[in-house]
Amino acid sequence: MRNPRHPRSPRTTWWKTAVGLVLTALMLFPVYWMINESLTRDRDMRKTPPDWFPVHPTFDGYRAVLHQQIPYLGTSLLIGLGTVALTVAVSAPAGYALAKLRPRGGGVLSFALLMAQMIPGIIMAMGFYAIYLNLGLLNSAPGLVVADSTIAVPFGTLVFAAFMSGIPEELLQAAKTDGAGQLRTFASIVMPVSRNAVVTVSLFAFLWAWSDFVFAGTLDGGGRLRPITLGIYHYIGNNNQEWNAIMATAVVASIPAAVLLVIAQRYVAAGVAAGAVKD
Repeated sequence: MRNPRHPRSPRTTWWKTAVGLVLTALMLFPVYWMINESLTRDRDMRKTPPDWFPVHPTFDGYRAVLHQQIPYLGTSLLIGLGTVALTVAVSAPAGYALAKLRPRGGGVLSFALLMAQMIPGIIMAMGFYAIYLNLGLLNSAPGLVVADSTIAVPFGTLVFAAFMSGIPEELLQAAKTDGAGQLRTFASIVMPVSRNAVVTVSLFAFLWAWSDFVFAGTLDGGGRLRPITLGIYHYIGNNNQEWNAIMATAVVASIPAAVLLVIAQRYVAAGVAAGAVKD
């Protein structure tokens, strides 16, 4: 009888590997085609059949990105980092309060946060537009940071609450015995051990802000301060024949998100899984 602990033979798993490779190739094909088109000359764009590889590669599109799209990338980076800072600053204390302080009505608040994530973004964007119109915050980085944070804060609060609920009470009691108050306990004990949750919330907040188009398009007042998503949109309208430049812009805009996902994937896996298993 075969030992159940014996590793499976490669003969029985090769087809799973093959299926995984095929599915991965299908999912990544748009990314590959975007890179291929970014290196293709304009006159080769409409060839039939198209070139599966850039036979005569050109970097004109990337030169156009460096010349025209860098300000938009800088704006997106500023908005993304601001959204991360505001989201963590608000959702971390809120998650700690729900997990450890257990305020009255905490269950209702958790349900409200869950429901808040189901509100269509365009509805919130129209509300922000009416408010920002009176405050003069249209087409401003602080305005977009606050708007993007409304999407990330409910998610971040729930992630922090799930993660912090698993922190042993003995650890917090020891800090209290040493004379630490709630604020010092939160800053010196809870936040350092919640690194995985911090990375998870920060990553998702940055990606939401970086890829946002609804808030950026609705709250755009026609000025120069625009994120990269809006920059690509207007670039397509103004240069609808320069597809290599458009694809090059998309490639450059995708690099920060891809790098962050690769670097933070193990922290994200641990942060998302936090609270899923109860003792």
